[in-house]
Parts: sequence; structure tokens; C-alpha cells
Amino acid sequence: MALTLNRSEEEPVLAVENLVRHFKKRRAHPFTKGGVIRAVDGVSFSIKKGETLGLVGESGCGKSTTGRLVLGIDEPTQGSIRFAGERVTGMTPSEWRAMRRDMQMVFQDPLSALDPRMTVEAQIGEPLKIHEIGTQDERQKMVTEMLSAVGLPVIMKTRYPHELSGGQQQRVVIARALILKPRLIVCDEPVSALDVSVQAQVVNLLADLQKKFDLTYLFISHDLKVVRHLSHRVAVMYLGEIVELGERDALFDKPLHPYTQALMSAVPVPDPDVKPNRIILSGDPPSPVNPPSGCRFHTRCSYAQAICAEQAPELKPSGIGQYVACHIADGTIAQPEKIQ
Repeated sequence: MALTLNRSEEEPVLAVENLVRHFKKRRAHPFTKGGVIRAVDGVSFSIKKGETLGLVGESGCGKSTTGRLVLGIDEPTQGSIRFAGERVTGMTPSEWRAMRRDMQMVFQDPLSALDPRMTVEAQIGEPLKIHEIGTQDERQKMVTEMLSAVGLPVIMKTRYPHELSGGQQQRVVIARALILKPRLIVCDEPVSALDVSVQAQVVNLLADLQKKFDLTYLFISHDLKVVRHLSHRVAVMYLGEIVELGERDALFDKPLHPYTQALMSAVPVPDPDVKPNRIILSGDPPSPVNPPSGCRFHTRCSYAQAICAEQAPELKPSGIGQYVACHIADGTIAQPEKIQ
């Protein structure tokens, strides 16, 4: 069942239900078994208009794959994706092409996302040309207006990607994503490839553009400080599954799942007089080819009990607003003294 965690009854812009994506693993040689990589394994969430849902988790947990599935870049193995009430899973390429006007993506590496042979003006205006929007003069005017919206001077129109700084390149990528006036933008680690001094500028730009154009974001990142600044709600992924989901402040101030607690404890504290209470997880993350039985986090959880290895917990509402997938945190079994 999809989790529609919106505060109002309005139709969510994006509703994902039981999303699954498995990849076939290549065999090392003809006599070995290939196996299946469970990149995304039963993910459900929804995002309402004008909202930002932050999707966090360590590398390899399935965050980026989820974003690609939402936009139809990858085909889901199972599950349903609805955009503005319309089912988009199973769409034909021509149907997806029309849908691109309302769904766009900002990639992690801006230089790789740009064509080195095209000017800034040509790259931002290309979506308008593909969708046959406006005349040549009208397109040039829209590109100029969009450059201004993302904080770039008009003189940048004639430059090529290698002539721009990292922050300027990402602004061009954002301008290209916005030129069609989409309703949903998937941001896949949009500031991780930028210098720290530039990250704040781009994050503030995304926040300003959201207010100006009433945008909806799926914001994928491993930087929890950025996620807390930009997101309204946060979903925490571990090994292809969402283990906790809730309002930003509630989840950051009182995380319920042991994995979420470990993530939050890793956020640097700016006060040198405050000693951080770090939670160090034991072992390495299990392989998505052969995930553990029951709760996938139980092999690294210091609170794990017998039921954790036998029965997979459901993502259920807690008493304080979050949804959590944990036998201990949801009260199925007695809570140890240390867990919140």
C-alpha cells in the first residue's frame, strides 16, 4: 500500500507504490550463477505540490535508481508510479517524451550533463526546440529570462561549458531543467560535485526557484545538512528499502530507526565545546545481491533480537508522526533503554 503522507487531501504530484528494480548480475564465467541485484525493493512514498522530499542514505542504497525510475530512465521491475494522478509506468517512448515537459532532472556532475560542443544558449534552448515551443526569437527571449532567473548574466549565452565554473555549470543545468516549466524536478546530488563555498549558493537558488515557480522536488543527497535546509519531509533508505519517513524536524530531532540515529550522529557539530555522540556501526553494508533475512539492518544493529532476523518489519506510523520500519521502534517488542 502506498504511503500518502500529505497533510491535505489534495492529489499528490508524485505517488510511488511498492517500487521494485532488480538488475541481473553478470556471471564471472559461464559456470557461475549470475544472481539478482535488488537495487530498489518495495519503495512507497508521495510528494505534494510545492513540497521537497529529501531522500537520504549511504552510497549504494538505491537513492539514484529510485530517481531514475520516477523519470522513466529505468523501467521498474514491479510497482506503480503516478504523476498528477496519471499512471506513468508502462508508458511508450512517445508518451514519455510528452511527459518530459512536466518532469525534469538535475544531475550530480554538471559538466558531464552538458554537451561540450554547444553554447549555453543552445543547451538551455534545446528542450524548447525538441518540444517545438515558440519561434526562434521567442526561444531566445525565454533563454535570456531563464538565465536571469538562475543568476547568470546574459553574456554567458555565448560561452561553452568548459569556460564556466562548477557553480555556473550547475546553474545552466538548472536553467535547462526549468525552461519547460516542469511541475517536478528530481535533484540527484546536485551540489556534491561543487566546492563548499558554492554549494550554499546553489541550494539557496533551488529554494528561491521553488517559491517562484511553485516547484516540487525529489531531492536525493547524502549531505544531511543540505537536506535539512531544503526539505519538508525526509525518507531514509537502507539497502533498497525505506526504513523511516517523516517531517524534517521530527526526523532530525528524534530519529526512531537505529540506522537513522547512526546517520544523524555523523552530522558534524559546529560547536567545538560539544562532544559529538557518534554511533559507529559494526561491519559493512550487506550485498544487495544477497540481502539479510528479516530486517536488512539487523546484521549491523546493536539492538537486534531474534525476531529481527526472522521477520521483515513494515513501514508503519509511530506515535510521534514518523513512519518507521523497526520491530523495536514501533513497539512490536520491548525497547532497550538506549533507543529513543
